Amino acid sequence: MGKDNTESAEPAPGRATGMLASLQRLLGSFAAILHTRVEILSIEVEEAGWLVRQVMFYVLVSFLFFGLGLLILTLFIVKASPETSQLYVLGGFALLYLGIGAGTALLVRHKLKTRPRMFATTLDELSKDRDSLGSRS
Repeated sequence: MGKDNTESAEPAPGRATGMLASLQRLLGSFAAILHTRVEILSIEVEEAGWLVRQVMFYVLVSFLFFGLGLLILTLFIVKASPETSQLYVLGGFALLYLGIGAGTALLVRHKLKTRPRMFATTLDELSKDRDSLGSRS
């Protein structure tokens, strides 16, 4: 009259119970959360890269044609002015263009200093995850 070997206290191989099952579920949840956050990050990186390329292309085309237009307009105005004041007109345009260039450089500097934080959505989601995991403990 011994114990029956079919009724063992150990779970069958491959079956997790109790604390091990909870740990597996926790790791599965963590992996799913991490996967989602990495997907968000990759989408943000892709969108940022595409946007930068688009904007740079449009900026270059805009600069090219705007510059050509200003050059032609400047030459037209200088040529239309009296011959004795052409140098003064040309100097005035040079000062105007240098002023616009300096103002634009200052604007670019300001924009770069106040730009939104990169990967803000991903960082916000990771912060929420950390807070929610911290509150469960």
